[in-house]
Amino acid sequence: MKKNLFLLGLLVCSMATMAQTTDKPESWYFKLGGSYFLQTAATEFPIVNGQLPNTDVYGSNGTTLISRKTNHGSFGEGFRSGLTVGYRFSTRLGVEMGVNYYSSADKLMVETQNRLVATSPTNIFVTGDAVGKIRAWDLSPSLVLFLGEAKGFEPYTKVGVIVPIHGDLTIETNREYSTAAGVMAKTYSEDVVKPNPTIGFMAAIGSSYKLGKHIALFAEVEYRNFTVHGKTKETTVFTENGVDKLHTPSTFRQDASYSAIHTNYVSQLTTGSNSKVTNAAGFDDTKATDDISSFVGISGIGLTIGLKYSL
Repeated sequence: MKKNLFLLGLLVCSMATMAQTTDKPESWYFKLGGSYFLQTAATEFPIVNGQLPNTDVYGSNGTTLISRKTNHGSFGEGFRSGLTVGYRFSTRLGVEMGVNYYSSADKLMVETQNRLVATSPTNIFVTGDAVGKIRAWDLSPSLVLFLGEAKGFEPYTKVGVIVPIHGDLTIETNREYSTAAGVMAKTYSEDVVKPNPTIGFMAAIGSSYKLGKHIALFAEVEYRNFTVHGKTKETTVFTENGVDKLHTPSTFRQDASYSAIHTNYVSQLTTGSNSKVTNAAGFDDTKATDDISSFVGISGIGLTIGLKYSL
């Protein structure tokens, strides 16, 4: 770790030295671009409403497990658009500040097929899935090293951090309940998970190409890596056969209390927590349920293409 910090400090000092020994070019520039990222570093998804992150398929009796697959992934796959303001201290050294909006691809987190959930007055089976999607705004300050211009091309590298400023993970769950006679009911819910503050790492290599005195095209390949821990969760939508049942007990969701709709994520459950697991006798259904905090990854590698305007 100390060696890496020393090398980083040496790199910064070297770039600062180059900045002092080169001519100062045009200072300010602006970049507008769009990106598509592919996921990297896939991890196991967290538990969703008490269900493990598996795809489970049951036999006709609803109790014999035919197959099980653990669902892995990262929310690092998706589209991003952003505006970046840059300032060049010299022909070699500069800084950038990006403001980005990111929308991930849908990710299957839980899936169940034909599981027996009730036997009275008749056998009832459930089939359904839970799909997650992240939408977020972030800031991305970075240090840029320009590598020199040749024939209109100017390659560069940059390193920096990613600071999410607003966003959430929305989990949409669809379930279908049926008997031997056919479908009884369909339910739909949306759970919104708000994150704790976090910070991530990014690195990129790219190049611009001049189209005119002030306008250039740019393209860069970026790698980013960070995880997000949940802070709170709230069920914002619950319907049964299309009818709003969020605050009303129903056949397939009998608990519509405040504690069933709201969750606070904590690092540890104790006998003082508002949890049915560790404090069943003292559980208060008028307060949010305490649960262990889980995390999701937003790691990916992507290509950004856009326009650059220099003052």
